[in-house]
Amino acid sequence: MSTALWHPQAHMPTTLKERLVIASAQGVWLTTEDGQRLLDLPAGLWYANIGHGRERVAQAAARQLTTLETYHLFGIHANRPALDLAERLRALVPVRDASIIFTSGGSDSIDAACKLARRYWQQLARPTKTIVLSRDGGYHGLHGFGTSIAGLDFNRAGYGTDSLIPETARIPLMDLAGTRAEIERIGPDNIAALVAEPVVGTGGVHPPSDGYLAGLQALCREFGILLIADEVVTGFGRTGEWFAGHRWGIEPDLMTMAKGLTSGYLPLGAVAVSDRVAEPFMAGDDAPIFRHGITYAGHATACAVAMENLDIIEDENLVERVGTLEPVLAAAFGALTASPLVQEVRSVGLMAGVQLLPDVAADDVIRGCRQRGVLTRLLAANTLHVCPPFVITPDEIRFAADVMADALAERYAA
Repeated sequence: MSTALWHPQAHMPTTLKERLVIASAQGVWLTTEDGQRLLDLPAGLWYANIGHGRERVAQAAARQLTTLETYHLFGIHANRPALDLAERLRALVPVRDASIIFTSGGSDSIDAACKLARRYWQQLARPTKTIVLSRDGGYHGLHGFGTSIAGLDFNRAGYGTDSLIPETARIPLMDLAGTRAEIERIGPDNIAALVAEPVVGTGGVHPPSDGYLAGLQALCREFGILLIADEVVTGFGRTGEWFAGHRWGIEPDLMTMAKGLTSGYLPLGAVAVSDRVAEPFMAGDDAPIFRHGITYAGHATACAVAMENLDIIEDENLVERVGTLEPVLAAAFGALTASPLVQEVRSVGLMAGVQLLPDVAADDVIRGCRQRGVLTRLLAANTLHVCPPFVITPDEIRFAADVMADALAERYAA
């Protein structure tokens, strides 16, 4: 098999033996080049919220492409889809009077948010506030900052230092007392921001305990630390609210978005910046320039696709649908705890992690699911990924769980 394509996050010798080429998709179903039909249990990489193959989205992209494919946003320039989408996001996000920085995806958004957090404190003449905290088990993409703040140690390993950007540190995953102790050890005058996923995703799907996120926000406010909520996975309905911040009652200083913003139809990300953080850069002739930007930030066609995606979510009441399907998914996959190979099942909204015992060969279970018509993948801590598109039916949820149960039983019998 050809080595022309180097896959991301892949053990290439294995990939070259088992490459799975997806040829087409519709709704929650994928079709491979060799004709196999697979239920897309991970929604791609957490992104296919409205499902695959939407003609409305293709038509929206075509209309924009034949009008203005894009024009950059640097300096005084703008395009209408970017302006309209920024206003729409301001009205949706749980961030006060948000200004929107557009990016090309989640990793871009994390880099922009972390840079802005540091730049903000420099502008306020607080030069020692440079350290960015993140949680054990957290995942925030793989750009410079994302790699440096990774709470999954293997994503930081192999580059010659513990962190590409040295001013980073980890805090415990769900431990407010331990977080307070670490903040006090480092010194709040040295900390710029704390980045947290409301629901840990790649780290194994860990929903927050009761009161945890509110407590984390309170600590940030007590110590003068900017809270960056990473809603790249949870945003746009995944937890049964438009954003996890709504579900758990937090109002971050900055919030990162991507994935569900376009449901994967085109690459686009964003950072919602609160008025508090934006204000020093917005007012007065002597306001500084935030020297950050990427060529395709606010790409006109990507923004038009995002607008159509949001229209579909609203027209079809898909956020409410997630709330309706949440107990169906919890019951179907929760039943897998009956398997002697399963350590725990964690779920919230339309996302779950089926954690296998440490010595279970998860790849064998994944292959067993694939042979039976369900595609899943491995997350951290030997956890199987469950995060279907919002258009999945209750019967399809139960089918996917039954397939996983059969694959587990086959593995146990072996």
